[in-house]
Amino acid sequence: MPSFRLHPAIAEIPADQWDALTNGQPTLAHAFLATLEESGCVATATGWAPRHAALWDGDTLQAAMPLYLKSHSYGEYVFDWAWADAYQRHGLNYYPKWLAAVPFTPVPGPRLLGRDASSRRVLIKHVLDEVGQSGASSLHILFPTDEEAGWLQDAGLEVRHGVQFHWHNAGYRDFDDFLSRLAQPKRKKIRQERRKVLDAGVSFRILRGAEIGEVEWTFFHACYSRTYAEHRSTPYLSREFFVEYGHRAGDATVLMIAERAGTPVAASFFLRDADALYGRYWGAADFIPCLHFEACYYQAIDYAIREGLSRFEGGAQGEHKLSRGLEPVRTCSAHWIADPRFRDAVARFLAQERGGVEAYLDELSERLPFRTGD
Repeated sequence: MPSFRLHPAIAEIPADQWDALTNGQPTLAHAFLATLEESGCVATATGWAPRHAALWDGDTLQAAMPLYLKSHSYGEYVFDWAWADAYQRHGLNYYPKWLAAVPFTPVPGPRLLGRDASSRRVLIKHVLDEVGQSGASSLHILFPTDEEAGWLQDAGLEVRHGVQFHWHNAGYRDFDDFLSRLAQPKRKKIRQERRKVLDAGVSFRILRGAEIGEVEWTFFHACYSRTYAEHRSTPYLSREFFVEYGHRAGDATVLMIAERAGTPVAASFFLRDADALYGRYWGAADFIPCLHFEACYYQAIDYAIREGLSRFEGGAQGEHKLSRGLEPVRTCSAHWIADPRFRDAVARFLAQERGGVEAYLDELSERLPFRTGD
């Protein structure tokens, strides 16, 4: 009979067994999650108390879930601040809550890791039992696959929809071939934006895996921190995280460094696997017009075409990505609320919100930048 356990550190779970369940997605990799914990970015002190769920058959990991007990809602990219406020106004505690997600990472992918569907369904049941007995307000599972969302709905969770923007490779030969598929005004705008960066004397150096040294990670972290400072916010990830993760991640990391006259002026950080490129963070030491678009989108699309990747995921939000060739994609999350009164209210809200998301997706689809009728 398989046994269920919660682990307060992912280091308690052998990396090879965990990674065997992740289908190779870098954000789910043991190295990524372990470095978050060991660098102190994910810890009880930062509001992320690890409680990774695992289903064991003896010493063999059958199923697992990246799971945390949260004391706030930062770093999630699926917003439930209004729910927390409603709890507080009724004299109830919303926090702590349970969260199954990759910290600070809105990349869709498996959240119920398992050797087979049966093990994953058993894991859901155990997690719900644990959450129900804990006295916490709720459980939230962010950015699962569509298949998992169906299982979670069957288990009694409410499904919420959102929108991201992803670029899809239609077999483009090169960036110019991609541009040729866009409507003329969009094509002209992108060329103008790229020309501004080129005329500013900016070129890019693209490094992957072991090619990225501590000097490059230190520069990138300074740029990343500056982006947060400009938004009057505090960065979630430390320099130590990036340096250590760079040592562990193998070829999963890609760093694009913008340089002018041999001096680095900006950097963008991506993760990748055999199929996709995932946009994560960027920052600049100097303001250069249109450099953000070049560093975060155009260089990424160019790289994905050269590498034969099927898609580039541009991260959370950003309707401006639409005119640059990224397409709207429905995402989902699943939510279980302990209090029956709030559970019903949230269910009604989500039903209405799903209708709004579908209408928004329809509107965005009518504004796609690609040529039609030829």
